[in-house]
Amino acid sequence: MEEAEAEEQQRFSHRQRLKAAVHYTVGCLCQEVALDKQVQFSKQTIAAISEVTFRQCENFAKDLEMFARHSGDCFCPLRRHAKRSTVTTEDVKLLARRSNSLLKYITEKNEEIAQLNLERKAKKKRKPEDENRDFMELDADVVGSDS
Repeated sequence: MEEAEAEEQQRFSHRQRLKAAVHYTVGCLCQEVALDKQVQFSKQTIAAISEVTFRQCENFAKDLEMFARHSGDCFCPLRRHAKRSTVTTEDVKLLARRSNSLLKYITEKNEEIAQLNLERKAKKKRKPEDENRDFMELDADVVGSDS
Protein backbone atom coordinates (compact mmCIF):
# COMPACT_ATOMS: atom_id res chain seq x y z
CA MET A 1 0.00 0.00 0.00
CA GLU A 2 2.85 2.40 0.80
CA GLU A 3 4.33 1.74 -2.63
CA ALA A 4 1.06 2.73 -4.33
CA GLU A 5 0.88 5.92 -2.27
CA ALA A 6 4.48 6.79 -3.12
CA GLU A 7 3.75 6.23 -6.82
CA GLU A 8 0.64 8.40 -6.62
CA GLN A 9 2.61 11.14 -4.84
CA GLN A 10 5.28 10.95 -7.53
CA ARG A 11 2.67 11.28 -10.29
CA PHE A 12 1.10 14.26 -8.51
CA SER A 13 4.50 15.91 -8.12
CA HIS A 14 5.34 15.32 -11.78
CA ARG A 15 1.99 16.77 -12.83
CA GLN A 16 2.57 19.86 -10.69
CA ARG A 17 6.01 20.40 -12.23
CA LEU A 18 4.51 20.10 -15.72
CA LYS A 19 1.78 22.58 -14.82
CA ALA A 20 4.39 25.00 -13.46
CA ALA A 21 6.42 24.69 -16.67
CA VAL A 22 3.33 25.39 -18.80
CA HIS A 23 2.43 28.36 -16.60
CA TYR A 24 5.97 29.75 -16.89
CA THR A 25 5.99 29.33 -20.68
CA VAL A 26 2.56 30.93 -21.07
CA GLY A 27 3.75 33.82 -18.89
CA CYS A 28 6.83 34.32 -21.10
CA LEU A 29 4.71 34.21 -24.27
CA CYS A 30 2.24 36.70 -22.80
CA GLN A 31 5.13 39.02 -21.93
CA GLU A 32 6.38 38.86 -25.53
CA VAL A 33 2.91 39.60 -26.90
CA ALA A 34 2.43 42.40 -24.34
CA LEU A 35 5.63 44.10 -25.47
CA ASP A 36 4.92 43.59 -29.15
CA LYS A 37 1.23 44.61 -29.09
CA GLN A 38 1.42 47.04 -26.17
CA VAL A 39 -1.25 45.25 -24.13
CA GLN A 40 -1.31 43.92 -20.59
CA PHE A 41 -2.23 40.45 -19.29
CA SER A 42 -3.50 40.08 -15.75
CA LYS A 43 -2.19 37.26 -13.56
CA GLN A 44 -5.66 35.69 -13.67
CA THR A 45 -5.64 35.74 -17.48
CA ILE A 46 -2.22 34.09 -17.60
CA ALA A 47 -3.38 31.48 -15.08
CA ALA A 48 -6.54 30.79 -17.11
CA ILE A 49 -4.60 30.45 -20.37
CA SER A 50 -2.15 28.14 -18.61
CA GLU A 51 -4.90 25.92 -17.23
CA VAL A 52 -6.70 25.68 -20.57
CA THR A 53 -3.41 24.92 -22.33
CA PHE A 54 -2.53 22.19 -19.82
CA ARG A 55 -5.96 20.57 -20.13
CA GLN A 56 -5.78 20.73 -23.93
CA CYS A 57 -2.37 19.03 -23.84
CA GLU A 58 -3.85 16.29 -21.65
CA ASN A 59 -6.64 15.83 -24.19
CA PHE A 60 -4.10 15.72 -27.03
CA ALA A 61 -2.10 13.07 -25.18
CA LYS A 62 -5.20 10.93 -24.63
CA ASP A 63 -6.25 11.32 -28.27
CA LEU A 64 -2.80 10.38 -29.53
CA GLU A 65 -2.78 7.32 -27.31
CA MET A 66 -6.20 6.31 -28.64
CA PHE A 67 -5.09 6.83 -32.25
CA ALA A 68 -2.08 4.59 -31.69
CA ARG A 69 -4.18 1.87 -30.08
CA HIS A 70 -7.04 2.15 -32.56
CA SER A 71 -7.86 -1.23 -34.03
CA GLY A 72 -8.95 0.03 -37.44
CA ASP A 73 -12.68 -0.60 -37.21
CA CYS A 74 -13.46 2.48 -39.32
CA PHE A 75 -12.10 3.95 -42.53
CA CYS A 76 -9.79 6.92 -42.13
CA PRO A 77 -7.76 8.09 -45.15
CA LEU A 78 -5.17 9.95 -43.06
CA ARG A 79 -3.56 6.95 -41.40
CA ARG A 80 -3.07 3.23 -41.28
CA HIS A 81 -4.75 1.61 -38.33
CA ALA A 82 -2.86 -0.73 -36.08
CA LYS A 83 -2.65 -1.65 -32.44
CA ARG A 84 0.53 0.13 -31.47
CA SER A 85 2.14 1.49 -28.36
CA THR A 86 4.12 4.15 -30.24
CA VAL A 87 2.62 7.43 -31.42
CA THR A 88 3.63 8.19 -35.00
CA THR A 89 3.75 11.32 -37.12
CA GLU A 90 0.57 10.14 -38.81
CA ASP A 91 -1.18 10.16 -35.42
CA VAL A 92 -0.07 13.75 -34.86
CA LYS A 93 -1.31 14.71 -38.33
CA LEU A 94 -4.66 13.11 -37.55
CA LEU A 95 -4.84 15.15 -34.35
CA ALA A 96 -4.02 18.37 -36.23
CA ARG A 97 -6.39 17.71 -39.16
CA ARG A 98 -8.83 20.49 -38.17
CA SER A 99 -6.16 23.18 -38.39
CA ASN A 100 -4.97 23.43 -41.98
CA SER A 101 -2.02 25.66 -41.10
CA LEU A 102 -0.89 23.37 -38.28
CA LEU A 103 -1.30 20.28 -40.44
CA LYS A 104 0.71 21.93 -43.21
CA TYR A 105 3.46 22.92 -40.75
CA ILE A 106 3.67 19.40 -39.26
CA THR A 107 3.75 17.84 -42.73
CA GLU A 108 6.53 20.17 -43.89
CA LYS A 109 8.61 19.53 -40.75
CA ASN A 110 8.07 15.79 -41.12
CA GLU A 111 9.29 15.94 -44.73
CA GLU A 112 12.35 17.99 -43.68
CA ILE A 113 13.23 15.45 -41.00
CA ALA A 114 12.71 12.55 -43.40
CA GLN A 115 15.02 14.21 -45.94
CA LEU A 116 17.71 14.79 -43.28
CA ASN A 117 17.44 11.15 -42.21
CA LEU A 118 17.85 9.99 -45.81
CA GLU A 119 20.92 12.20 -46.23
CA ARG A 120 22.45 10.85 -42.99
CA LYS A 121 21.81 7.26 -44.08
CA ALA A 122 23.38 7.94 -47.46
CA LYS A 123 26.38 9.54 -45.79
CA LYS A 124 26.80 6.56 -43.44
CA LYS A 125 26.50 4.18 -46.38
CA ARG A 126 29.17 6.10 -48.32
CA LYS A 127 31.54 6.22 -45.36
CA PRO A 128 32.24 2.44 -45.21
CA GLU A 129 32.68 2.43 -49.01
CA ASP A 130 35.19 5.28 -48.72
CA GLU A 131 37.03 3.40 -45.97
CA ASN A 132 37.15 0.27 -48.15
CA ARG A 133 38.50 2.30 -51.08
CA ASP A 134 41.14 3.90 -48.82
CA PHE A 135 42.09 0.46 -47.49
CA MET A 136 42.36 -0.95 -51.02
CA GLU A 137 44.56 1.99 -52.07
CA LEU A 138 46.76 1.50 -49.00
CA ASP A 139 46.97 -2.22 -49.72
CA ALA A 140 47.93 -1.50 -53.35
CA ASP A 141 50.63 0.94 -52.18
CA VAL A 142 52.06 -1.66 -49.79
CA VAL A 143 52.03 -4.36 -52.47
CA GLY A 144 53.59 -1.95 -54.98
CA SER A 145 56.40 -0.96 -52.59
CA ASP A 146 57.19 -4.63 -51.85
CA SER A 147 58.03 -5.36 -55.50
